Amino acid sequence: MAELPPLREVIARHGLSASKALGQNFLLDEQLLARIAAIPGDLAGARVLEIGPGPGGLTRALLRAGAQVTAIEMDRRCLPALAELGERFPGQLTVIEGDALKLDHAALMQGQPFHVLSNLPYNVGTALLVGWLSGEAWPPPWRSLTLMFQREVAERIVAAPGSPAYGRLAVLAQWRSAARIAMKVHRSAFTPPPKVMSAVVHLVPGAMPEGVSAATLERLTEAAFGQRRKMLRQSLKGVPGALEALAALGIDKTRRAETVSVAEFVALARALGR
Repeated sequence: MAELPPLREVIARHGLSASKALGQNFLLDEQLLARIAAIPGDLAGARVLEIGPGPGGLTRALLRAGAQVTAIEMDRRCLPALAELGERFPGQLTVIEGDALKLDHAALMQGQPFHVLSNLPYNVGTALLVGWLSGEAWPPPWRSLTLMFQREVAERIVAAPGSPAYGRLAVLAQWRSAARIAMKVHRSAFTPPPKVMSAVVHLVPGAMPEGVSAATLERLTEAAFGQRRKMLRQSLKGVPGALEALAALGIDKTRRAETVSVAEFVALARALGR
């Protein structure tokens, strides 16, 4: 195992500081980083995509676990530190300078299955997650997602019907994958400490329900939760066939979206698809 200098030393030597504009908060606790890298299981020889590695804290934990890491970083200040890390793990690290929101991740991974592990920048985390969860093609090229979010966002991803956090993100995350909070992380673990607590969410793709279009489900949930305090008869009236589907399925149209289970949304989407 490569002997590496402490992360604080790397940050100081390269004159790095977390950029608020880029949503950066650095994790420096190497034991914590190793625990995060272990969440998906054995990564020896596995291909891993990391977004926003910064000075390379999680990256070094992934490399030590034996992963083949492709890291996307748009902050040029961090590239020299990542290059040094790559030299310590020959052939294991590929660094791509760019905006992860604009890149084709499956193409970057050369069509091979991969895991995603990332301490996501707060300002792009939800958009990246929605991108990984969307689309008609399923199963996806990723085998698991292990992602750091603000705890409030993490709770929205795993929320159950009837809870205040339940919404579109929960349905999108749960209708064809399993989502759980794998670890809670105190704000003091970061440099600089953010104002909010964080949590690591782990998602694994499951079977896609038959006869359901992802686009239909997304359109349905967008309408339902776009006016979440209104009854379904009001929020879904603009979706052709939705009110008839509610009646056919025996779903009370006076309910609100936050009470409708993932399974019921799937059944509605299937009915609309017919």
